[in-house]
Amino acid sequence: MIVIGITCETKESAKKIARALLEKKLIACSNIFPVESLFWWKGEVTSEQEVFLMCKSLESKYEEIKNAVEELHEYDVPLIEAWKVDYINEGYKKFLEEEVKD
Repeated sequence: MIVIGITCETKESAKKIARALLEKKLIACSNIFPVESLFWWKGEVTSEQEVFLMCKSLESKYEEIKNAVEELHEYDVPLIEAWKVDYINEGYKKFLEEEVKD
């Protein structure tokens, strides 16, 4: 399993991306969290209210997810990061494998 993290400008944008990934069977589940981000942008430290979209999928789907998000995302440089999860309970693993089209 992998967890993909994507920062978005708004909750609506995050929902749009999550729904598209779910409909394409690229992810099994997503969560949306409000966050305050501090980052360098165009030579200045910037602080923005953003939304963090966390998605669960299979490692084999990362490239398809990345490509889909890049097409849908409103940012010039979106964050699309992934973490490999080595341990997961069997029930969730089965759910994930059934819901993500491999």
